[in-house]
Amino acid sequence: MTQFLVENKAVVVPGERLVEGMDVVAGPNTYRDGDAIYSERLGLAAIDGRTIKLIPLSGRYVPKTHDVIIGKVFNITMNGWQIETNSAYSAVLNLKEGGSDYIPRGDDLTKYYRVGDYLVCGVVNVTSQKLVDVTMKGQNLFKLRGGRIFSVSCNKVPRIIGKQGSMVSLLKEATGCKVIVGQNGLVWVSGDPAMELIVQKAISKIERESHLSGLTEKMSAYLEKETGKKVFQGETDGV
Repeated sequence: MTQFLVENKAVVVPGERLVEGMDVVAGPNTYRDGDAIYSERLGLAAIDGRTIKLIPLSGRYVPKTHDVIIGKVFNITMNGWQIETNSAYSAVLNLKEGGSDYIPRGDDLTKYYRVGDYLVCGVVNVTSQKLVDVTMKGQNLFKLRGGRIFSVSCNKVPRIIGKQGSMVSLLKEATGCKVIVGQNGLVWVSGDPAMELIVQKAISKIERESHLSGLTEKMSAYLEKETGKKVFQGETDGV
């Protein structure tokens, strides 16, 4: 008989026994040993039907194909741009992936992106040696202008975004700011400076309280208090 030994969203430590029985699948950051499933690292248990997984609470960002990240240009070469990814690995944005327009070889690449520019870009390839390629071709990939950029734990990104984007939508609606959360833990907020600060404080609060239940309701109340405006509360977010 299968028995869950932890509740959904419970904080668990490495090596903790999560499930006894053979009817549950060991998801990301968990492993099976005999008839039990254990945690690989510190994190939040997430039970989804017959699968149990772990949302890590620590660790640096590791690039994955299809991630959308916020990167910073730190060098320009003859073949494109080198991008900081807020991880141990930098990325390359080559000419053919520089945007929807054709960029001829030998062109002045600073016309497109300069050192210090922040880009919302997509990860298109990660080799076994962790060589990372990114692209600016695609919907909602662009150079950021204005606003403020700050970092969060990449492991808290799912909670900051919320189920189907519910938490980010709440932040946008309450403050009127544009908000982009990169999978690599960089966040861009653009709007009224006072509201930008409220968003940053709210996201810090989500980071601290990500393990608590009822987070959407708590954030709605917090944002109403900070902005003085009634906030519509949509569907409760999930891990």
